[in-house]
Amino acid sequence: MSVYDKISQLGITLPPVAVPAAAYVPFVRTGNLVFISGHIAKKANGEPWVGTLGLTMTTEEGKQAARAIAIELLGTLQAAVGDLNNVVRIVKLMSLVNSTTTFTEQHLVTNGASELFAEVFGAAGQHARSAFGVAQIPRGACVEIEMIVDVR
Repeated sequence: MSVYDKISQLGITLPPVAVPAAAYVPFVRTGNLVFISGHIAKKANGEPWVGTLGLTMTTEEGKQAARAIAIELLGTLQAAVGDLNNVVRIVKLMSLVNSTTTFTEQHLVTNGASELFAEVFGAAGQHARSAFGVAQIPRGACVEIEMIVDVR
């Protein structure tokens, strides 16, 4: 099954690349690696998914936000490589979770993205990862994720 068959089976429509909100580019390719800039969580209407884990949001809501980011990252990755079937491996994710000082489930929030990549790419979607709790994310977003991908 191709990556696109799996994406279709999951009911996912890949979005276009988001316009950067500051002085950076959405992705950089060097050799076989693609570095994708951090994507913030957005609601269906395109507005930032604002919230603080452990205060105004639950772990499950954060996980849903991370999954939504993963879909955005897939859209950017497609723009970077032209064909998602050229992905060799998702190498690494770095996740920033807007959370209180007592919230300790950043890793569970980030599973929303990690689990989707494993569903889409199988073993090639399993990756190294860091998940951090932070005091604030641009535009008040609840989660931001960036990734590194090995491609053909």
